[in-house]
Amino acid sequence: MFGTFTKKIRAKLFCTMLLGYTGLCNAHDAGTVMDSSGTVAAFTGYALVTCFDNGNGPADHLLASVKDLSRAQDGLLVNLQIIKGNRAISTTDPVSGDANFSPEVKIHGGNGTYLLLVNKTKAGARSFAVSYHCITADNRHTGTDIEVQQFE
Repeated sequence: MFGTFTKKIRAKLFCTMLLGYTGLCNAHDAGTVMDSSGTVAAFTGYALVTCFDNGNGPADHLLASVKDLSRAQDGLLVNLQIIKGNRAISTTDPVSGDANFSPEVKIHGGNGTYLLLVNKTKAGARSFAVSYHCITADNRHTGTDIEVQQFE
């Protein structure tokens, strides 16, 4: 129990410190600025999302999307890839800087840890948010934790 509480506090602190405001941070949204210098075209960040039965039932899948929060820049898009075991899926926010989420994608991997990768299509700083939800087979939210591993 203490470990789960600590993870939730770390995720909230991550959001608060790196975004500078808490409006985008709740139990199922996280984000930051990637490549703040704007010089690393191959920038990739990753996080681990763990789905578990919190009493609502075991997870059937992870549902996620990504949103570019920066001002529009031609040809600069934000991508999200999700990997669990031998399954993978991706989505891209199709309009740079419009503040709308990409199409949602889901990957059926059940309970356990999912790898989320965020990258961009060319050099330039991007502020983004990822929405992620662990969902049961009968479409109820279930236990969801995130641990940010790297953003560089």
